[in-house]
Amino acid sequence: MAISSTANAARPIRRIVCLDDHQGRSLAIADGPVPTMHVDPARPGFEATRLWVPDRTPARMTLDGRAIHETVNLPHAIEPPEGGSVCRMVRFPPDDDWVRRVSAADVQRYFVAMGSPAASAGGPDAPHPYMQRTRTLDFCLVIEGEITLVLDTAEVLLSAGDTVVQRGTRHAWSNRSGQPCLMAFSSHDGRW
Repeated sequence: MAISSTANAARPIRRIVCLDDHQGRSLAIADGPVPTMHVDPARPGFEATRLWVPDRTPARMTLDGRAIHETVNLPHAIEPPEGGSVCRMVRFPPDDDWVRRVSAADVQRYFVAMGSPAASAGGPDAPHPYMQRTRTLDFCLVIEGEITLVLDTAEVLLSAGDTVVQRGTRHAWSNRSGQPCLMAFSSHDGRW
């Protein structure tokens, strides 16, 4: 089961939040480690850090008490709120460290703990145990390392600087490199 944690992070993700003050001058209203990070005990080294979650588009740009707490006040889920978006960083450990030990129950516990049980799209014939599908438009960027995008009909090797535009398809991320991979995701509510 995934749990909220800031302990044992490979490297905490620093987040700076900027807004304009009442005179129109830009300022940083927060600078520090992100308070919400989830791990998956079935995948030691997996870390999903939620950076920001606007609950609507267009997002509010005003300086008020909600601005810094937008992320922590909304329920945690892989998908963004209806009409909103979510930005997160995910560290994927090498598959060799866990893939032969993970069970279907482990995978389901992860999706439940992440607030998105319906996102699980795996099964006995799936090409990867963590196959998922969400009704989202996702912009995916490899920051460090390399990873394989697993689709139903193909696999694509990605390295630092590569991007994927994911449009609601069934997919998984498989790290076969032997080293951790860090990715950034910007997910936006979509329609079928």
